[in-house]
Amino acid sequence: MPQSFTDTAPNFRGVERLVRGTPTSDGAGVKLTRVLTQDLQHRLDPFLMLDNFASDNPDDYGAGFPDHPHRGFETVTYMIAGRMRHKDSAGNEGLLQNGGVQWMTAGSGLVHSEMPEQEAGVMEGFQLWLNLPAKDKLCRPSYRDIQSANVPELTTPTPNPDGSPGGVLVRVISGSSHGVKGAMHRPATTHPTDTLYLDLHFPAAGADFLQDIPAGYNAFLYAYRGQANIMDAQGHPTAVPSQRMAIFDNTGDAVRIRAQGARALLIAGRPLKEPIAQYGPFVMNTREELIAAVEDFQNGRMNSGAQKQAN
Repeated sequence: MPQSFTDTAPNFRGVERLVRGTPTSDGAGVKLTRVLTQDLQHRLDPFLMLDNFASDNPDDYGAGFPDHPHRGFETVTYMIAGRMRHKDSAGNEGLLQNGGVQWMTAGSGLVHSEMPEQEAGVMEGFQLWLNLPAKDKLCRPSYRDIQSANVPELTTPTPNPDGSPGGVLVRVISGSSHGVKGAMHRPATTHPTDTLYLDLHFPAAGADFLQDIPAGYNAFLYAYRGQANIMDAQGHPTAVPSQRMAIFDNTGDAVRIRAQGARALLIAGRPLKEPIAQYGPFVMNTREELIAAVEDFQNGRMNSGAQKQAN
């Protein structure tokens, strides 16, 4: 993923379509919106799912996500507000709180829980499922807790190279933006999905955010506060209302997002182009591998030690 936007005649991507999330519940009844659903997995490869949970009613989140297994992919949980305690079958434990990120590689399999540590107030955040290539699906599990203070931030220069207003606060969770590497910067040579994950905070006065995205990478924007506008190569805007996902087309090598006071997630990655076989919390390449995953879980074989990475 390029480290900075360049001003050498970028070809800005337009919007292929807008997606409205599906209200649902998961865990022990936690109410959430499933933004990236299973029918979009091939179109947005390597991303498998994006959930947005947001409520100030403890009845909507209080029961949390008790013990459940995962195999074959990674979960990236980003907390906007609230406190969530992680525990897993390898004995690891961590507290996810305001502005923090938990990046868990399920690999060969883990059983874990994510439980709220609050009885009142706002609970808000996102969980992204990121696929693993076939060669890594049975890798050793690991997880990393990244506290908010350790998530790199930058403010884009104003004006931008083309004279448009800048001043966008960018939290770089993964990948790189404008020369700043993310909290989970992982070389494309070892992690072929080369994931970009940015949280964009636009100033009240309005600004443009510009980011290189390599041709062929799949990308989407989710506006979670206010409206964002995606500007195509001809300068035509497509409005992305709050709580909507915009899927970028794949014809360009950069994106331009214009907004006033909005907040949005920009996520992109290189597709794996491999078969996807999913059964609930297991994501493999074949039906036979799914059967093996279920049998391993039923027989207690998802309790191997996981590596906890220090931040």
